[in-house]
Amino acid sequence: VQLVESGGGLVQAGGSLSLSCAFSGRTFSSYRMGWFRQDPGKEREFVSAISRNGGLTYYADSVKGRFTISRDNAKNTVYLQMNRLKPEDTAVYYCAADWVAQLTLGPSIRDYHTYDYWGQGTQVTVSS
Repeated sequence: VQLVESGGGLVQAGGSLSLSCAFSGRTFSSYRMGWFRQDPGKEREFVSAISRNGGLTYYADSVKGRFTISRDNAKNTVYLQMNRLKPEDTAVYYCAADWVAQLTLGPSIRDYHTYDYWGQGTQVTVSS
């Protein structure tokens, strides 16, 4: 499995960015997908996750109401729309894939150890 993120960049506080993660190598619809972020010297932090068919989504409290995760199984891509960005959203953003049989999300989605595959990350910088 290969995951390739794109869409990061520099934006002013209050602005928006849209991240994409292209999946290849296996059947995309067999994987639930997650977005995480990491600042240097800090632990990788859960941001959002989406179920295999896109019917269920989950967000960290810090981004709820501002970020939206979605997926297009026909295009093998997962997205993260980020609005009303804050300086504290600055980090490297990673997408991750976890093979599951069920369509539900489950509590383990917040744990980065759950995921089997990771992208290389894309930098998001929010200036104040």
